[in-house]
Amino acid sequence: MALMHEPTAPYRSAQDALRVLETVARHTTGVSDAELARETQLGTERLTTLLRMLRREGYVEQITDGAYVAGGALARLGAAQGRDEAVRTQLQRILRRLRDSVGAAVYISRYVDGEVKVTQYADGPATPAVHEWVDFRCSAHATAVGKSLLTQLDHNGRRDHLSRHRMARLTSRTITSDKLLLSRLAAQPPTVPVLDLQEYAIGTVCAAVPITAGSSVGCLALSLPVEHAHRLRQAADTLNRNAAPVLLSLTI
Repeated sequence: MALMHEPTAPYRSAQDALRVLETVARHTTGVSDAELARETQLGTERLTTLLRMLRREGYVEQITDGAYVAGGALARLGAAQGRDEAVRTQLQRILRRLRDSVGAAVYISRYVDGEVKVTQYADGPATPAVHEWVDFRCSAHATAVGKSLLTQLDHNGRRDHLSRHRMARLTSRTITSDKLLLSRLAAQPPTVPVLDLQEYAIGTVCAAVPITAGSSVGCLALSLPVEHAHRLRQAADTLNRNAAPVLLSLTI
């Protein structure tokens, strides 16, 4: 199975952030923003935005003279012992903030061993999670999460998945033609969120954006009650713009 890689805005932001972190790590006693700009060759505005995000996530800290040093979150994610739990904790904190920012339940999903798997999510009383009335592993054709993951596979990978999971009609809006679905997946731009407009469940709309890290296929998604469908595209754009911290946590 080959992966379809095209750089998205979160991916580029994560790559730039990694350049900053690598530079900070080399300067164990601290590095100024001017030195960072010179060594990373990032513009002042771009660097300022990245440093703000990295400080918020705890990846860098500013010491008394204004120089930047590695932060506690970077040390925890870089440690051999307890790394998996540190990543999970960091991601959950990011998901909770994203939930509050977009006003919707937020999910991380991965394509693991040929199956769709929701690995973490953040919901709340005012932002309920989707009721999984049909196993997400069997309903990739109908969910924003599933379709986003499938768009990141090549044609043969998509066909393989659909051959193992019958495309059942879950609502009147569900696509059950593999030819039509494959055509839409092939035409889906990587920078545009994938939508589910009551295809999985009546009363719920969803959107998902890719967060592929290396050879691991993943996506970040949100769900809203249908009465808030008018907010879906704006919420999805906000989610996409703020996906870089998630991708960065998975990459470090």
